[in-house]
Parts: sequence; C-alpha cells; structure tokens
Amino acid sequence: MGCVFSLPEDRRDAAERAPAARDTSFIEKMKKTGKNIIVFYGSQTGTGEEFANRLSKDAQRYGMKGMAADPEEYEMAELARLSQIENSLAIFCMATYGEGDPTDNAQDFYDWLQEIDDEDLSGLNYTVFALGNKTYEHYNAMGKYVDKRLEELGAKRIFDLGLGDDDGNLEEDFVSWREQFWPSVCEHFGVEASGDDSSIRQYELKEHTDLNMNKVYSGEMGRLKSFEVQKPPYDSKNPFLAPVTVNRKLNKAGDRHLMHVELDITGSKIRYDSGDHVAVFPTNDSAMVNKLGQILGVDLDVVISLNNLDEESNKKHPFPCPTTYRTALTHYLDISQPPRTNVLYELAQYASDPKDQENMRRMSSSSPEGKALYHSWVQGACRNILAILEDMPSLRPPVDHLCELLPRLQARYYSIASSSKVHPDRISICAVVVEYETPTGRTNKGVATNWLKNKLATDNGHKSTVPMFIRKSQFRLPFKATNPVIMIGPGTGIAPFMGFIQERGWLKEQGKEVGETVLYFGCRYKNEDYIYQEELEAAEKKGVLTQLNIAFSRDQEQKVYVQHLLKNSKEHLWKLIHSDNAHIYVCGDAKNMAKDVQTALQDIAEELGSMTRTQATDYVKKLMTKGRYSQDVWT
Repeated sequence: MGCVFSLPEDRRDAAERAPAARDTSFIEKMKKTGKNIIVFYGSQTGTGEEFANRLSKDAQRYGMKGMAADPEEYEMAELARLSQIENSLAIFCMATYGEGDPTDNAQDFYDWLQEIDDEDLSGLNYTVFALGNKTYEHYNAMGKYVDKRLEELGAKRIFDLGLGDDDGNLEEDFVSWREQFWPSVCEHFGVEASGDDSSIRQYELKEHTDLNMNKVYSGEMGRLKSFEVQKPPYDSKNPFLAPVTVNRKLNKAGDRHLMHVELDITGSKIRYDSGDHVAVFPTNDSAMVNKLGQILGVDLDVVISLNNLDEESNKKHPFPCPTTYRTALTHYLDISQPPRTNVLYELAQYASDPKDQENMRRMSSSSPEGKALYHSWVQGACRNILAILEDMPSLRPPVDHLCELLPRLQARYYSIASSSKVHPDRISICAVVVEYETPTGRTNKGVATNWLKNKLATDNGHKSTVPMFIRKSQFRLPFKATNPVIMIGPGTGIAPFMGFIQERGWLKEQGKEVGETVLYFGCRYKNEDYIYQEELEAAEKKGVLTQLNIAFSRDQEQKVYVQHLLKNSKEHLWKLIHSDNAHIYVCGDAKNMAKDVQTALQDIAEELGSMTRTQATDYVKKLMTKGRYSQDVWT
C-alpha cells in the first residue's frame, strides 16, 4: 500500500484571528503595510491556505510584499480598487470540494462572482492556481471558474491557470507552476528576478515562564477553556465533546479492523440529516510526540507563543497560543504526513552535514533530479518528519521553527452511519483502521482511525470523548418517499446507507408509502468482513430493503465487484432508473469503484435504452445534474 495522504479540509479558529471588530478592507490593510500582492485561498483541508502562505512568503524573496487572505474575512468587491496600489497582483489558490463545489470559506466569494454583472475589474491583475483531484468528475471546477469569471469581468490574467492534481502529485504541480510563475511576474512588473534564497521566519518565539496555566491552550480549537465549559452552537471553531457510547469491531476475521463507533450528542442541540458528515478532531500518537521531543532534545512542556512578525496580519499565531510544544505537536500540527518541499527547504540550513543540506535543497527544487529524489526518498518511502529526523542524524532544527513550518492537523470527515429520525441523540461512524508498513520497514498508522480505535466507551471509569461537529452535505434521500433508491457502497462506503435504510424503515413505520430500496454492497469474504450482516438481513426480512445484492469479491476464483452485480440485474435497474424516477447513490472509493459503477450504468443505458455511447454518457451526466445521481466518494 502506498502512503496515505489524508486531506480533509478545515476552517481556522478564532484563537488565531484578530478580534471580530476588525477591518474587512484588504485595500486599506495593503496600503497601510506597503503590500502589493494579495494571495486569497479557498481551502477545505488547509492545503490551499498552505500554498497561499508560501506564495506570500515568496513575494518577499523577489523584493515585493505579499499577504495571504481568507476571502471570507474581506469585502471581495474591493478587487475593483486593487489597481489603486502600484504593481498590484491578486493570486487565487482555489481548492474544489465535493462535487465541484467551492470550499466553505470561498462560498460567499463564489456567490458574489455569480451574482455580479456590472462590476468592472479591468484594473485587476490576477492569476489562479487550482487544487483538485483528477479522480473526481468536476476536476478543479472552482479554480477554472474563478479564472474564467475574472477574465469575463475585465481582469487581466498575467500568468496561466495552474492545475494541481492530488491524484498525481499536487506538490510537484505547485512547485513547477510556481517556478515559472515568479520570473513571469518579475518580467511583467519590470522587477529584477533576484530571488533571495535565505530562510524567512514568519513568527517569533516567546517563552512564558510565569504564566497562569488557566491562560494556556490545551487542545481547544477556538475559545480558551471551551472544552471545560461547552456552549452551543458547535462548529469547526467550537467542537462538541461527544462521549463514545459504543466502539465495536465489525469484521469477524481477517487482518483488518473495521469499527462501528457511536457518539452521544444528547443536550448539544446538534441536528443532522442522513447523508451528512461528522467531522472529528483527532490527536497524534503520544509515542511519536515524545520521540520528536527526544530527538530534538527539548522539554515539551515549556509554555510558548509563536507571534506573527507582521503585526497587521489577521493570523496572530500559527495555532492557538500560548500553549506547550507537547500540545502543539499533539493537537495542532500534522506530524504524520510526509512534509512538503518548502519544509525541507527551510529546514536544510540546520543540517550540519553539507551533503544532507545539499540533498534537502535539491529535493525542494524543481529540477528533475530533485523531484525524483523527493518522490522516492520522502513520498515513496512515506517518511514523515520523525522518520526524516531519524534517518538524517545531522538535521536538528530548533523546535519552534519546525512548529512554524508543519501544517495544521485537520479535522477528519466521516459519512454518518445513522438516521436522526431514529437516533436523534446519536451519531454512528463506520471506519477501517489504517495501518501499513512503509518501504523503510516502519509501521505508519492513520492518525484519526487509530485514535478512534482507542476511544473505548469507558476507559478506567472515564468516558472517552471525541471533539466533533457536523458538515451538511448534498447527499440526501429523495424528497418523495415513493421514489425508489439504488444504493451502491462497498466496504465502509455502506456508512450513509445504514442511515438511509434506518430512515426508510422509519418512514414505513409512520405508514408512508415507500418506494423500492435496493442495496449493492461489496466486501472480500462472506465469513470475514460482511459488516452489518444482521442489520441488513433484518431490513430485508422486514421488506425495508427490497433487494440486498452482495459481491463477495474473493470468495471465488474470479473477483466479483458491485459493478458486476449491477449488470446482473440490468433490466430491473433500467426500469427503476428510466421509468420509475429512481435516485442513485454511490459511496466509497473514487478512484476505481465510482468510475466503474458509472461505466456500468452507461453500458446499461446504451444497451437497454438503445442509445449511442455518447447519448448514454450524456444520459448519466444528466442524472447527476438533476440531482438523481449523487456521489459521496473519497480517495
């Protein structure tokens, strides 16, 4: 198995921002601080924000001054006035989320771009770098839209749209784009492209010796002590601590660990619908944190603050401060992902062996040898920061600079496996524990799934809790209960369908007329990982599930997957889809399964609808645009 890059996207917390009464004018801020470049980010997992910070730092290397900005915090109509600032440029690092949607923090900006027609942006110089994943239907839709829309409004594109593909190598795409982007900007503004190579610190360290510990963050996302005194509403900046009431292993055998976890949301006023996502904030493995402290020779319990050197910045700290190194490395920083090239570049100066220093600089360059070395030694070998420090004994950076450079630890999103109609005070999660051996012989463990696995219902008499909030989704049962539903979800992709089945059963009990409810589920072996077998068979017996189709992929010589089962019942499926207005839902792996299912449905439309290939493809696409074909897929 390759490295697991988990990229779920979060929003920043209040603790890192200036007070609410701040100015929403980015023009005034830029004038006040002598900035000429602004980098807006649309970010759901933090990567877009990370890239924006790197570009604003770059500007300094080329004798310009940049600032990274969250479009949600500013009045975006001011883009029309950016030409008041000499040699100004707006860069947009825009991630696409879900089914071609903007990220949460770019939603208002997107709405504004769609609504305005009379805005003249002719004085605006801009460029866009888009973050997406080719596996998904709407690859980089948001970045492409912003790029096209700004041009339509009269703005001047000064460098080509960059397309980053997280299915390939997002970091490499960004580095290559950036390498060509800056010389082009320098040429455009007639600036000498003398890129200064020195490391630039963004934050300065302050150690606190006599601070009252009540003033120190211990893992909260926003308000200090918010975990002790909980106040609704709950969201990404103020998660609810939900007690774990059930944590059971679902599979009967095999070397994997599939689990069903239930969270109690009684009294939280949290509402959810079937198909929504629950976001949880995991913590890093304490053994890894301790090892980092040992290797760097630091006392992890020192209380520190990292303060932004740019006093005008909205982001006062990289994570909630004051806090301890231990808390930062446990709750706030991602220490499990292979570090990106900018981290290696900035840390290179601390390697005492010139050869290590040279290799680190090479890996962060855009030369073919450098890219190949980074790809094999860091990404291919799945080396996280701890592994890099272990394998490079000459590299011993100051812990505060490391904490400044590491990305934020993100919330992880899971499809909710329950229905609020049946369980208003309970949220179920179905997940598989990620654990694999890397090419260097180490064992890498998925941060969130291993943390969840250890959240036992009662731990030495204490209740285990999980910081969580809800993210609404478009994955919804049809408004009319009489519409048939076709659910396709192998493995843990069954999660939202457990909620759908509960809800259809509840509707039936209310005396409502409920359409056909068909499930296609897949697992490896019937006697090993047929999860929720009892519940599914009971639902079939009651007539809630009108059809239960299961592909046991490895129980026979030829592998059988869900897409094969679709073909086996094609006549019935075609009737449900074409004549009975059925809604189709696909959940699980985006890379292979979701594509294969889509192809199978196109084949069925072509054959039974007597269509050409093009017509069949368009037919399935139209189901998507009409909201009758929904996907909740991940890579």
